[in-house]
Amino acid sequence: MRRTIFDLDVLRTFATGMELGNFARAADRLGRSTSAVSAQLKKLEEQAGTPIFRKAGRGLTLTDAGETMLAYARRLLELNEEAAAAVKSIELEGWVRLGLQEDFGETLLPDVLGRFARAHPKVRIEARVVRNVELIERVTAGKLDLALAWSDGTLTPHCEKIGEVPMRWLGPAGGAVDWKLGSGEPVPLASLEAPCLLRTAATKALDTAGIPWRLAFVSPSLGGLWAATAAGLGISIRTPVGLPRKVKPLVADETGLPELPSLGLVLHRAELEPGPATARLASIMLHAVREAVADVVPSAIQPSARAYT
Repeated sequence: MRRTIFDLDVLRTFATGMELGNFARAADRLGRSTSAVSAQLKKLEEQAGTPIFRKAGRGLTLTDAGETMLAYARRLLELNEEAAAAVKSIELEGWVRLGLQEDFGETLLPDVLGRFARAHPKVRIEARVVRNVELIERVTAGKLDLALAWSDGTLTPHCEKIGEVPMRWLGPAGGAVDWKLGSGEPVPLASLEAPCLLRTAATKALDTAGIPWRLAFVSPSLGGLWAATAAGLGISIRTPVGLPRKVKPLVADETGLPELPSLGLVLHRAELEPGPATARLASIMLHAVREAVADVVPSAIQPSARAYT
């Protein structure tokens, strides 16, 4: 059987076009003609041995094989950059101050720090896992170099929107929720302390639907929230990212709870042009976040459009 060796240059064109939502824009960014880009995409389909695009109106959309190819293309390109950085920049030094929202502290941070430390052992990283308000305050004041945070639409001067992640009602994984619509009882909510973007969105949705609610449990930490939800003390509100096994998303139609909106996910930078160590960590962070979110909500990652021209 003939071995298939994918061309990284072709994969970069493919991934760039999908990122920009338009292969004409990809041609401009990469300094190529549109005919050269078309030839590369044709080459990619030949190497894959299966169609990766199908027509969608006047544009193109990915086939199932194309979706799989895109995920691997991003991983291969990231590994290529990591290898180049490890070989050429092994002496990279400095100090990076990183902040994350709690949802990513346990699931994302170990992988990101491990990958970065292996490539750049001389760089010191100070990580802070705190609430959204503090993250924004610290990156704006220059006390953090990078901050991964949920967003209510308020953006900092140097930030990159990663995607829109849907919020979900959550209940205990091992039992039913002790509340029913029409019971006359208010919805028992388990929530983080205010201010909390998700708590505000949930109470607003309940108020709009005319459903009474009460705060049954309030926690300063995500660990406490998970414990209360798993114990059945109340219904909580988070995204599908980083959920422990002891809680599960609830189906709004089955419970009578209103649908919840999506929440923006943003990587904030303190500076427009950060130093080499910060830029490298940001690159690894973005890749890891996109993978983590795409695993649970494939449609959440930007760009949201599914058709490409």
